[in-house]
Amino acid sequence: MKKKSKALRKKWFRGLKKIMRLFIKKSDFVYLGDKIEGNSIVLSNHVGTSAPLAWELYSDAKFRFWGASEMNSGLIKLYKYQTRVYYHEKKHWNLHLARLFCLLASPLTYIFYKGLNLISTYHDVRFRTTLSESIRTFEDGHSVIIFPEISDKGYLDELEGFHQGFLMLASICHKKGMDLSVYISYYRKSERLYVVDKPFKISELFAEGLSRDEMAKKLCNRCNELGKMEITAESAEKEKATKIS
Repeated sequence: MKKKSKALRKKWFRGLKKIMRLFIKKSDFVYLGDKIEGNSIVLSNHVGTSAPLAWELYSDAKFRFWGASEMNSGLIKLYKYQTRVYYHEKKHWNLHLARLFCLLASPLTYIFYKGLNLISTYHDVRFRTTLSESIRTFEDGHSVIIFPEISDKGYLDELEGFHQGFLMLASICHKKGMDLSVYISYYRKSERLYVVDKPFKISELFAEGLSRDEMAKKLCNRCNELGKMEITAESAEKEKATKIS
């Protein structure tokens, strides 16, 4: 008997999303290949909260996000993370303004994150927990969306690089014989458009014999290409007929 897939979002959170769609304009998705089905790894630029919200509110894919552990570690840690890291360091807000704003924003964000069912990511040995939970998510038949961009200078239109944690996940899947599909995607905030590349298999990525640095650079470069690509219905169909070089 086929194992029943676990629910990804609770009923109260699905209701909250219906309300949010009344206030957040719709984002469109353009797929240059097959749509996301089953368990896959999806890589994307971040654009602050814009890209995750586009996936959450307007995609029909079944997935969980990777997210900084501070977002799942209680209200106080979330407040500190949002004020200093998210709003001050990444979005370049004045620190005092960020602290005042987050007195209101952090409790609301905390409620939202509780319903989001994030996979917490860590920068220490606990990252093994991240990897284990991701594997369980794949085994449940769902995808994992990861935002690996290096954002030390903020969320840039032209990404400067990818952190390599997702490659550790891909390597474990490869060793386990889980030859999942990998999708690279780019969210264009000004157009409210998500461009999702045609997928490739994990085995194809490792068959090239590249180092992790080279793999991360190649995939980041492709992500940037999606951000600059002129997209029309005709060009999207043309892309579907070609193989990624």
